[in-house]
Amino acid sequence: MPSIAENLERVRQQIAQAAAKAGRSIDDVELVAISKTHEAAKVREAIDADQKLFGESRVQEARVKIPELPSNLRWHFVGHLQKNKIRHALPLFELIHSIDSLALAQDMNRIAEEDGLHPRVLVEVNVAGEGSKFGFTPEKLRGEMEELLALPRLSVLGLMCIPPIAEEAEASRKYFVALREERDRLQTEFHVDLAQLSMGMTQDFAVAVEEGATLVRVGTAIFGERTKPKRD
Repeated sequence: MPSIAENLERVRQQIAQAAAKAGRSIDDVELVAISKTHEAAKVREAIDADQKLFGESRVQEARVKIPELPSNLRWHFVGHLQKNKIRHALPLFELIHSIDSLALAQDMNRIAEEDGLHPRVLVEVNVAGEGSKFGFTPEKLRGEMEELLALPRLSVLGLMCIPPIAEEAEASRKYFVALREERDRLQTEFHVDLAQLSMGMTQDFAVAVEEGATLVRVGTAIFGERTKPKRD
């Protein structure tokens, strides 16, 4: 079984190849190693292989794990954020990938003001219109974008999506294209810089890089299959 260091090297090579294929600089793409459900010891193996940016999706798990690890690591929150976990999440994460409703953004803005914080966030877009997924539809996002951008404590840096699960990576391409094109429309219409595109996971991150991802969220290809999470 390959080591975590070997897995990381393979993923980094695939990112570099996909970036080169698209005529992009490798420096324009950041790898978020998704460490959810994996113990701190596995994260330390990744740290030894020079990985510094990690992603978690359960606030309770992150509150235990992050203090056990070096303080110079960077942490992103990539899961669905429950409103009652906002206050715990904000001090832990430098970027929240998953603002999936105006109500969540408004609650986060209020709590950030109370706690003197300035969260950096991405807006989650349900590009396939799946009933089981969180996120704004493109139409709803365009209708509420002005209100999102007016929240004084939040810095909206870009968009995120999770395409439908598919056996072939190529099946995700149209959704990555849709997210990039939606970002371009929003930038033009609202005169805002949305430079970050968080898209692509273990099964399709190379395709995501080809289509403009600036953040790829890769867990299984680095750490192996996840263990069953404890309830949050």
